[in-house]
Amino acid sequence: MTGPAFAAVPILRIFDATKALGFYRDWLGFAVDWEHRFEPTAPLYMQVSRGGMRLHLSEHHGDCTPGSTVFVQATALSDFHAEIIARDYPYNRPGLDPAPWGGLVMEVTDPFANRLRFWEDTGA
Repeated sequence: MTGPAFAAVPILRIFDATKALGFYRDWLGFAVDWEHRFEPTAPLYMQVSRGGMRLHLSEHHGDCTPGSTVFVQATALSDFHAEIIARDYPYNRPGLDPAPWGGLVMEVTDPFANRLRFWEDTGA
């Protein structure tokens, strides 16, 4: 018998849809799965995804706190690092470093002070 299955979807606070798209879609290569506004001038709520990871990005002030960190377990992190470094994004040039606890880590910060900390267990 199997029990329940869960998948967390972090919600990150954003303040500007254009900047969010420039970071998540254009630089990191996430797909925009859907967007929602209660009316044309209402705050945006959207889902972006890449490689099985989903994030909700919200302009709604009550949804979450800016400056959060999402810890992301990854594979092929060196390839992802090379891909984003090759893109023209002047606001962020992350390193790919050994993690103090083992493996490799790369951290990026979005325009709203939210951090994505990508980590790959390299077995080292």
